[in-house]
Amino acid sequence: MFLTLDDFDFEDKRVVLRVDINCPIDPNTGEILDDKRIREIKDTIKELINKNAKVVILAHQSRPGKKDFTTLKNHAKVLSNVIGKDVEFIDEVIGYTARESIINMKCGDVILLENIRFYSEEVLSDWKKWEGITPKKQAETNIIKKLYPLFDYFVNDAFAAAHRAQPSLVGFSYYMPMIAGRLMEKEVSILSKVLENPERPCVYVLGGAKADDSIKVMKNVLKKGVADKVLTSGIVANIFLIAMGYDLGVNIKVIENLGLTNQIEIAKELLDKFKDKIVVPVDVALNINENREETDLQKDKKIEGLINDIGEKTIELYSEIIKEAKTIVANGPAGVFEKELFAKGTKELLKAIANSDGFSVIGGGHLSAAAELFGFANKIDHISTGGGATLEFLGGEKLPVIEMLKESYKKYKRKN
Repeated sequence: MFLTLDDFDFEDKRVVLRVDINCPIDPNTGEILDDKRIREIKDTIKELINKNAKVVILAHQSRPGKKDFTTLKNHAKVLSNVIGKDVEFIDEVIGYTARESIINMKCGDVILLENIRFYSEEVLSDWKKWEGITPKKQAETNIIKKLYPLFDYFVNDAFAAAHRAQPSLVGFSYYMPMIAGRLMEKEVSILSKVLENPERPCVYVLGGAKADDSIKVMKNVLKKGVADKVLTSGIVANIFLIAMGYDLGVNIKVIENLGLTNQIEIAKELLDKFKDKIVVPVDVALNINENREETDLQKDKKIEGLINDIGEKTIELYSEIIKEAKTIVANGPAGVFEKELFAKGTKELLKAIANSDGFSVIGGGHLSAAAELFGFANKIDHISTGGGATLEFLGGEKLPVIEMLKESYKKYKRKN
């Protein structure tokens, strides 16, 4: 249970709103190439404006060392167009100008502060890897100490960053109610439904290169009895094929280079317990001198060439299973869809999902980009804004932001 925007009166209150508007950026021009994440937070901002709140937005763009690590100035312009109201951009976060601007806000004003990751405290924040860095510690950082006295409420709508525990994501919750924004509510509600109470048959379609995360999801949904079938493609499928005794030749090296050889043993364990529910390709498309050559998979036949896609027979097999499903959850492309010759698997599986009568959910990242590219996005019931957050949620991991939302509910629900 979370606190939501329905639980409080925001009239004349200052609200710090944490969002994830981390967008694809052209490194040469700074132009935002896809504003989907900005559009997704529109409902929360407009509702706060309509409730006469004073809204101060905190967000990040990329991280130090990346080509798209840049200012949020252009984000403010795009956001202004999306919500139909001028969003004031301030090129600092905790300095005098920022604090004075916040203090002098009028009801309905919206401010976007500079990229929060320009501050080192916001970068050194992986609570799983850094000893002693916990959500409570994040509340004691300079960023939070400087800003929290200026606000009445903390609204968190950054689902795509919910698997992080950086100061701006959890720190404010030690000083004021932490409230779920409308996007956060929607994401958690839909993902919880497909994870806990899906209509059946429930089919998970898992591909892409983040095989360890996808296999974690597979393990969770099979162990809980959530998935009736799991269709594999990409590196995920290759790992399971190797575990089943297929000789994939040079493709084994790809798995080694990705540091995923340990997943082969995990795949063997899952096959021992759930072999009837895990579906692997029956044929693949090889990249032979930038030509597509399809070949059937046989245990006594070594694969000569890089696997770049699933084959025609597999597409047909998977499409039939998807057609009969009442719930479909997909994450990761079926192949190297960026190359036209090897886009067929990803495109056809997305087409099957889009045309299915079942309730469809796809994870963020490459598969959502493919859905947009091939024109199927508007036929998918829910495209998650999360990449890693979605995978960790479906994998049964505890997400720091969601855990803190639960804590805030326990702490403040009785008082409200």
